[in-house]
Formats: sequence, structure tokens, C-alpha cells
Amino acid sequence: MNRRALLGAAATAAPAALAIATPALAQPAVANSTPDIRWRLTSSFPRNLDILWGAPEGIARRVAQLTDNKFQIRCFPAGEIVGAAQALDAVQAGTVEAAHTAPYYYTGKDFSFAFFTAVPFGLNTRMQNSWYRHGGGKELAAELFKGYNIVNFPAGDTGAQMGGWFRKEVKSLADIQGLKFRIAGLAGEVFARMGAVPTQIAAADIYPALERGSIDAVEFVGPHDDEKLGLNRVAPYYYFPGFWEPGARLHFMANQAAFDALPASYKAALEVACAECDLDMTARYDASNPLALRRLVGAGTQLRPWPREVMAAAWKATNDLYAETSAKNPMFKKIWDSYGKFRDDQFQWFRVAENSFDNFAFTAAQTVR
Repeated sequence: MNRRALLGAAATAAPAALAIATPALAQPAVANSTPDIRWRLTSSFPRNLDILWGAPEGIARRVAQLTDNKFQIRCFPAGEIVGAAQALDAVQAGTVEAAHTAPYYYTGKDFSFAFFTAVPFGLNTRMQNSWYRHGGGKELAAELFKGYNIVNFPAGDTGAQMGGWFRKEVKSLADIQGLKFRIAGLAGEVFARMGAVPTQIAAADIYPALERGSIDAVEFVGPHDDEKLGLNRVAPYYYFPGFWEPGARLHFMANQAAFDALPASYKAALEVACAECDLDMTARYDASNPLALRRLVGAGTQLRPWPREVMAAAWKATNDLYAETSAKNPMFKKIWDSYGKFRDDQFQWFRVAENSFDNFAFTAAQTVR
């Protein structure tokens, strides 16, 4: 074999091989698949409610981390772009790309939205998560929100809420008559059937309304947030439980066109960030609420359970509401058929394992000697 010819052939072939391989090492399309994207998000909550306001900020930080700061979401509190109750409208119209809000604020559009935050005597936080992820809730939510040009992701849950602050004690169902009560979602419909006068007021406006006496009572979330709003300073009686919110799920809402335009990796980052937020919010409330309740009681707050008469009337009014609404609203019926059956199964299971444990263990320190 001619050694010089072999070396010459190898030298000639090497540049050709490199020329063929080079495009596979650096594809310009890779850089273009991670564009710089800037979104605006409107929250339904003010800055001073650190857990609720902090949720979308946490989502924004996590999305930025997961996309090498390519996907940036700038968050605005309620009122800076649109009011608290206009967040869904702003996303639907494309005024902003996203919102962090509670779907039950929009029951004026369709009662069906309430199922994806909370309904009276409904699923608690764990049950809601199970129904949404493994009981058909996710698909039903997608169907409902699509009609409003929105893609939704669960993004935080407060856990079980309190029953609210009252200027006067509620001793019987008669004390509900004519009561001007700030309350959201389907719970307002239930209290209206019991004789109250429900109204929705944004978080920032609750304290002055209660202080002026334009409302007699208000429910918001629980001890952590209620203390921050100063509600104990103008209403001494604090009722429990918030039977209309055994868990209250918040959602990240994205404009459909804006979401569809995202690269697949950005969509995944957003979904991951919302899922992490969903877990963290409940944990933060569970850590904060016991300490806040202790401070409130120490400052003179009077804890009161709802009279059984009120609870029983609310149960009946709730079931009447579900039956009547199902007869008029096909979407509501479709969701309630799924949600209600799932709830019945969950209630039976929780009575066996969870509730029997809770009833003993939560009082054992005071009752076992």
C-alpha cells in the first residue's frame, strides 16, 4: 500500500467530514426555540396579603428559573391594572396575559366556576385535589374555561376557612335575617335563601365597609389573613367553620392565544411552577393560622361555633340550590354529577379513617387521663 497516498486521502477526507458534521453541532433553531417572552399578570389580591399576593410572585420566580430568565411574568396587585373582580375579563380579552384569582368570584357569569374554588359543604383541599387530578375535574375545568378563552392551572389552596367576623352574636337562624354579609361564591346564594343580604367586596375594601357599618359581617379566609386586615378590631365574634369553603382553590389563568404561543418547555415550566405553588400555599396557611388564631384570641376575639340550626338550614338551602341550578344550567349539572358522586365517596372514606382519628386525637390531651 502507498503510505503517502493513504495519508493524502485521509487529509483530504477530514475537512469534508467536518463540513458534514458541523451543522449537527450548532443548530441556529435551538437558540430560536427559547425566545424572550414578557407577560403581565393581574392578581385579585393586595400586596399586604402576603400568602395570596406572594403566590403569583413565586410562580413568576420559578418560571424565570426554569427558563433561564427567558420567560418573565410581571405581577400587579388588584386595582393597578383592573379591579379584583375583573381579572378573568382582563385575561379573556387579552388586556393581560395572565391572572391569579379565585374562580368563584365569577359565579355571576356561570355558577359552574364555583366548583373550581369551593362550594358549600363541598370537597376539602385533599378531596378537591383528588377530584381534579383523578376524578375528571381537570377535564371539566378545561371545558368551562375554554369557553372564556382561558387556560387554567390550580395555583394554591387556603385549606378550610373560618366562618367570618360578626359585629353581633349569631344565636339562632333569626339572627341571619337581614344580615348584610360580605361573602363570595355560591355561599352568598345560600345565605340569601336563609334571609341574609350577601355582597361581594374586594379585600382592600372590607375593613372600611365593616367599620362604617355598611356591612354587618364579613368572611375572608382565616386567622392569618384576617389579622392582617384588622377585622378583629371592628367585629368581636369569629365564627367557625366556614362550611362553604372546606378548601378554597386559587387558579392561574392564562389567555388562550398567549399560552398557545409559548414554546413547549415554557408551558411545562408554567405548569410545574403552578403545581409547586399549589402545595406551598396550603403549607404556609397551615403553619401560620394556628399562631394567628392564638394572637387573635389573646387580643379578645370571641370564638363561636355556628348554631346547629344555622348549619342545618344551610345544608338544606345548599341542596335545593344545586338541584334548581342543575335543572337550568347543563354545564353546572355536568360538573355537579361528577363532583357530587365523588364527594359522597370521599365523605364515606374520610369518616372511616380521617374523621375517626381527628375526633379522638385532637381532643385526647384534654380528655384522656
